[in-house]
Amino acid sequence: MAGRRRAWSIGAVGLGLLLPLTGCDRPAATDPARAEVQRVLDRRAAALLGHDETAYGRTGARGEYTRLRALPLASWSYRVGALRRTASGVTADAELRYRVAGYDRAPVDTRRTLTLGRTADGRWYVTADEPAEKTGQQLWDQGTVTAVKGAHSLVLGTGGSAADLRTYARLADRAVPAVSGAWGTGWSRRVVVLVPRSLAGMASLLGSSAADYRGIAAVTTGETGGTGRAPADRVVVNPEAYALLGDAGKQVVLTHETTHVATRARTTAATPLWLSEGYADWIGYLGTGRTPAEAAPELARAVRDGEVPRALPTDADFGFTREPAKLARAYEGGWLACRMIADRWGAARLGAFYRSVGAHPGRAGAVEEALEKVLGTTPREFTARWREYVTNQLG
Repeated sequence: MAGRRRAWSIGAVGLGLLLPLTGCDRPAATDPARAEVQRVLDRRAAALLGHDETAYGRTGARGEYTRLRALPLASWSYRVGALRRTASGVTADAELRYRVAGYDRAPVDTRRTLTLGRTADGRWYVTADEPAEKTGQQLWDQGTVTAVKGAHSLVLGTGGSAADLRTYARLADRAVPAVSGAWGTGWSRRVVVLVPRSLAGMASLLGSSAADYRGIAAVTTGETGGTGRAPADRVVVNPEAYALLGDAGKQVVLTHETTHVATRARTTAATPLWLSEGYADWIGYLGTGRTPAEAAPELARAVRDGEVPRALPTDADFGFTREPAKLARAYEGGWLACRMIADRWGAARLGAFYRSVGAHPGRAGAVEEALEKVLGTTPREFTARWREYVTNQLG
């Protein structure tokens, strides 16, 4: 899943009334400790980037250095915000910005809470650096990061061996050219895969409940534990569900998620989930030899029971619920819609349709306009053809 984390103001009148009451207030004095803490964090960041563990240790606890040292960093910086005095020192809110070398086009930014103490001679030092409240963890919060670099991929994991991570790298390295062959080469053609120790670890990276992702093998999110503003993609694996897949299934999942990375810039609020997920599945299944009945077993079962869907899946149908069969049918219906477009109009036209929908200024009218301009059809005709195609392929 991608973009929207998919799997595989006070009025002017009120302000006017407040101004006379606040205009005479004196500005709050700046706590001098804030500048001092900022300097400590600047030195800490420089030591991390310079691989200087001794210098890092002079700024406080060293545990984070050990957990982070395998991560290839192009940049790492803190910006201190609010500061709160405590009995033993201060607690600081900070924005952490970092960029993985060779993969992130711009820094990822995420909120952190740092605890600092003070030595007898007045020097500040870091005792803890944790995710801010209601902010997802970063991978290093879960343990020491192991990094494996592939030809087109970077796999980062905690708890697993380098040999385990190389398996993910091989699959991701096959996924990247497969996606480029269908979508085109106008994307980074690199993918970052995060492999936490468990389902609980995956959920913590995504700032969600583990129940939300049980049975989901992987998701793609714009930035793990971040604000969603930076153009950095991460494929986050659920190792428990992923381990249950066969070799072919594992490849389909990583190719599906890599498709989300490639199409991210063209996937917008105008793009329905049946199209984004269906397209990712369409590329994922290319060349696998899977028949429609094999790739869409839940929808095939429904068709055999005389329950042909009357309309394309809605976004709500893709929600993570306690009805896995319903979710599966949504994915399968989206896949068959994209497969039908490729079969009837051609793969190039399918890609053009995807781009056209995403380029629309909003959801309303996006699919309708692209159906007319790119495929020369209407929503009613398209749905009728899709229902017939589903019946013919799965009946």
